[in-house]
Amino acid sequence: MIDPIALASIGGAVALIAGLVGSAIGIAIAASGGLATLSEDPRQFRNVLILASLPMTQSFYGLIVLILVLTSVLPNIPAEGSAGTVALGVSLISAFAFGFSAVYQGMVCASGIAMLPKTGGKILTSSMMLAVFVELIAVLALVFTIMAFTLLGLM
Repeated sequence: MIDPIALASIGGAVALIAGLVGSAIGIAIAASGGLATLSEDPRQFRNVLILASLPMTQSFYGLIVLILVLTSVLPNIPAEGSAGTVALGVSLISAFAFGFSAVYQGMVCASGIAMLPKTGGKILTSSMMLAVFVELIAVLALVFTIMAFTLLGLM
């Protein structure tokens, strides 16, 4: 039988890994589009930088889950039972949400970046708002993770 503390720790680590990897991919997607935009209109650098950096936040959400697991969940896990497996499962759900939302947020940002030269930068606010909808999935996953840990008595 695997130690419940080890399972919960793995879950927290996977949440951070998914946030980091998803953010890296999302930023790369948006930044690639940004390079093409900057070759067309170098004055859009500030707008490209703003949009390309948006997928980075999912890394912080993964870090928050890891910190919650290490500081609040682990001290409350009994030595025996399925609490470690449950904590792993909850963390995996958040990990998928963080990873996928970062990648798809990068795609939304890349589309907005591609339109910057055509609109003279006026698409920035609309692009950010649409990217925030994708971000909301990661925020909801973080909230649901905290709720699940609390309701399960792990926090």
